Amino acid sequence: MDENSPVFAIAVAAELAGMHPQTLRQYDRLGLVVPQRTSGKSRRYSMRDVVQLREVARLSAEGLNLEGIRRILELENEVTGLRSRVRELESALADEVIARKGMRIFAAGESGDVVSLRAGTRVQRARELVVWRPLPRGEQD
Repeated sequence: MDENSPVFAIAVAAELAGMHPQTLRQYDRLGLVVPQRTSGKSRRYSMRDVVQLREVARLSAEGLNLEGIRRILELENEVTGLRSRVRELESALADEVIARKGMRIFAAGESGDVVSLRAGTRVQRARELVVWRPLPRGEQD
């Protein structure tokens, strides 16, 4: 079970969030916190949903209207998704770099482009930044 597992019925989620179940139904209709549904159409909330419900309550107490809160949650969810995607891409890049023996040195040019260099070669311009990972002992050419 992780934070995104839909395990809480509406009454339990409402109690955990310190709200009335009718408030959760309203937030669902407004798209603030949208729980997953069972095959019988019952709402099931995850721990992440409960945390978002608490965030809605906090922002509301600070004076934000529901549309402002919806926008903030939308942006926070987008940031979370983008961070996850960056981690995936970093992992894929690391796997690719490890798989390409001898192609582990990269240079970043003035325009932001990335150039791979063979081990032992130098960058032509002095203003470029070289990023590299040394080969483990025994794998050096």
